[in-house]
Amino acid sequence: MTTTSTSLGEGGEDRVMATAQQIVKSLNTPKEVREDMLLIFSSFDNRLSNITDLINEDSDSTGVRFDAAEKVILWWDSSSSNPDASRHSLPWEDSPDEAVEYLSAIDEILQLVVDMSIRSDNEIMDRAETAIQVAMSRLEDEFRFILIRNTVPLDAERLYGSIRRVSLSFAANEGGIDEEFESFGEVDSERGCFHERGASLGDDLCVDLINADAVLELKEIADRMIRSGYEKECIQAYSNVRRDTLDECLVILGVEKLSIEIVQKIEWKALDEKMKKWNQAVKITVRVLLSGEKRLCDQIFNGSDSIKEICFNETAKGCVMQLLNFGEAVAIGKRSSEKLFRILDMYDVLADALLDFEMMVTDEFVCSEAKGVLAGLGEAAKGTFVEFENAVKNEASKKPMQNGEIHPLTRYVMNYVKLLVDYSETLNWLLESDEDEADGLQSEDSEPETMTPFAKRLLLLISSLESNLEEKSKLYEDGALHCIFLMNNILYIVQKVKDSKLGKLLGDNWVRKRGGQIRQYATSYLRASWTKALCCLKDEGIGGSTNNASKVALKERFKSFNACFEEIYRIQTGWKVPDPQLREELRLSISENAIPAYRSFMGRFGSQLESGRHAGKYIKYTPEDLENYLLDLFEGSPLVLHHMRKKSI
Repeated sequence: MTTTSTSLGEGGEDRVMATAQQIVKSLNTPKEVREDMLLIFSSFDNRLSNITDLINEDSDSTGVRFDAAEKVILWWDSSSSNPDASRHSLPWEDSPDEAVEYLSAIDEILQLVVDMSIRSDNEIMDRAETAIQVAMSRLEDEFRFILIRNTVPLDAERLYGSIRRVSLSFAANEGGIDEEFESFGEVDSERGCFHERGASLGDDLCVDLINADAVLELKEIADRMIRSGYEKECIQAYSNVRRDTLDECLVILGVEKLSIEIVQKIEWKALDEKMKKWNQAVKITVRVLLSGEKRLCDQIFNGSDSIKEICFNETAKGCVMQLLNFGEAVAIGKRSSEKLFRILDMYDVLADALLDFEMMVTDEFVCSEAKGVLAGLGEAAKGTFVEFENAVKNEASKKPMQNGEIHPLTRYVMNYVKLLVDYSETLNWLLESDEDEADGLQSEDSEPETMTPFAKRLLLLISSLESNLEEKSKLYEDGALHCIFLMNNILYIVQKVKDSKLGKLLGDNWVRKRGGQIRQYATSYLRASWTKALCCLKDEGIGGSTNNASKVALKERFKSFNACFEEIYRIQTGWKVPDPQLREELRLSISENAIPAYRSFMGRFGSQLESGRHAGKYIKYTPEDLENYLLDLFEGSPLVLHHMRKKSI
């Protein structure tokens, strides 16, 4: 073959050499084939014979670079046979310069692997794979260690301090409302009996889960592992460490790992505390921990959206499922009235958290579980409310209040519904599909078509309470005490309505109607209690005019009146009217009816007896005495009159 020689400029020759060199490299041929190709090229033009030297020089340079990088990686290999290797098993976090050198060595090998001249040499390729494998094992350990070492402990006190609390006065009780109602009295704030709700985290609350200085180091390691094809190992290392950390955070927040069976066996007092801690934990987990975890994943794995997503989902899944399992256990547990407030709290907390949760978590299973638990809590709340309605309707205690006092059922129910108003929005949403339950509303109480679903159910609930109280009032043989009992209880109901948001829900017409009922019962009380005494002060049957009435009849009338009054005094001083205004109005009403009648009767006929012997035996009290004695009525402390009016004979 004839070798041709063409005159080229110096620049043209360089371009030819570069092109030929690139062709040889890009063909990625074995060494023997490559040498044959070089001979063929040089046979075309003797100037191309220099390409062999250039490529050999490049290969030699690459080998030197590879050897240097490999040496650094193997020097750090703790499993190496090198007797000094043990000193390199310490965390490199304390040796930043050596860490940079190590990462640079990995970068060098990764770059050389891409180089075609390396891939044409099987021996070097095997060494490169071994070096990368050793390096990735080392990086995985370092990645895990840096994560653990730089985890910032959860400051629960700071987080709790950022939670704004609203305390609702409601004394929780272990029993249902059909048990001993005496335990459901007015709330004594000094005893600390209250229901906490409405706790919320500040909008600007943000915490670091990892020391900020370590985030860059973690990102550097993650980048190398992902570029080397070890993303699965990186994800596993990250999610394992962070998952354990989140589990520890739940322990700090007071959330235990409990099976559904164990949760359902816990006594109410202990369960109430766990439900309260769960509410706080859900808020902190979603608003602080998961949002921080999402931010951390974005920083460390910002080169791959899919890896960020997988890492976050795997990390969050464990603690989220632990919280959801507790929520499910509560949702399917035994329903009792005292649980309703805490269940509604749990529903509200989870509903609020779900908005942020679904923006972060893309695991369809976990999201579906969260929605299922939310629906379960909603059903539990509705079911518990229905249980409460039925308990109020069917409570059948047969022991009357001895002094006509406010029944414990009344106190319990009204304090209960007063607090329920704070959950109006949630209950309207939950009860919206059950509006057929409110078909029995009385139109004269309000305008049902303008009422919310919750208001309708409240109206029915209070109507059931009133009907139950009406039945309980029939346990009193004394008609007057029957009226006192109903007045006390209806007034208590009205006051609770007027002094809370219940008034707006039930309306002014409802309040006015109950006020009219109280006045009717007051009139009935006067009739039942004082008719007999006032009959003694009538002129009929005395047998004559003012001046010549029968003294025997007059004595009998005064004696009968005294006996009636003393009996009323003895009994009704033991009756209790707790409301000062109602108590005063009743006394005033009695005084306006009895005192003028007594004063008039005594003025007409008293002189006929005062002139005789033992007048004080019959005319024992002046009108002023009676007025003073009326002040002792309805105080709840039975008294007996021993007063004998002394008269001069």
